[in-house]
Amino acid sequence: MHYVSRVPYDEFALFQENLDEWGLTVPIPVVRRFFVPVDGLRQISGLRWGDAEPQLTLLHGGAQNAHTFDTVALALQRPLLAIDLPGHGHSDPGPYGSAAVASHARDVARALDALIPGPHPLVGMSLGGLTALLIAHDRPDLVRSLVLIDITPGVNADKSRAITDFVNGPATFADFDSLLARTIAHNPTRSVASLRRGILHNAVQRDDGTWVWRHQQHAPTDLVPPDVGDLWRALGELTMPVTLLRAMGPSSVVDDEDESEFRRRLPHASVVHVAHAGHSIQGDAPLELARLLQQYST
Repeated sequence: MHYVSRVPYDEFALFQENLDEWGLTVPIPVVRRFFVPVDGLRQISGLRWGDAEPQLTLLHGGAQNAHTFDTVALALQRPLLAIDLPGHGHSDPGPYGSAAVASHARDVARALDALIPGPHPLVGMSLGGLTALLIAHDRPDLVRSLVLIDITPGVNADKSRAITDFVNGPATFADFDSLLARTIAHNPTRSVASLRRGILHNAVQRDDGTWVWRHQQHAPTDLVPPDVGDLWRALGELTMPVTLLRAMGPSSVVDDEDESEFRRRLPHASVVHVAHAGHSIQGDAPLELARLLQQYST
């Protein structure tokens, strides 16, 4: 009988590593995983930080999961929700695949109906940002303010190609070290410890010992996703405070043209440049992101 070596994983046992890496000396709050039904067959999952009523909700980017915000949540020391988008993390897949923004927005809005008593700040990064934008437009009763992390409706396949090429790489990996090596090559400025944590949160070891990203473990669908409509128009129609946090590192997907159009559509919105951070600001500069969210997610 072939013995498969299992890599140990406890999703709540790694927070001290986050604290140590970033020099934080704060208490680790109670963190619980929740599951909320969104229809008769599927559930949305996520992390609830703290016991008090959540003060904001965080939505991750494509091919990520709620744990991408762990260091940010620790630094914030506020009760909050970090939600796994459909087909990501521990959430069940939606019917239209992992990038179906309109479908994601409806599912997350249903989850928020069950999780929060009224409008509160919504923060979304990349795919989560477009999802948050649609929620803010279609369900303003759920959103008091909106923060978009390195995303605008102008981001397209060409601008995000380096990221999507990494995400759409090998379907499986023979072992953990192979997955870690590819991730290090894609993120040379990150610590190996942080990338190892990210993989443990975002990949699954199968019974034969091979590894697969959580968002790639679901069968593909041939269904055509609902049309998202004109997201620039939707952005311009928002009435709550909106902030764009633009990464200024080389992996950012937002360019000057995007920022100019964002300012034209929402003249009174805030735009903040985050120096020395790439597309995933929460990974490159989590303490700076926490500071900005204290200021803009009110």
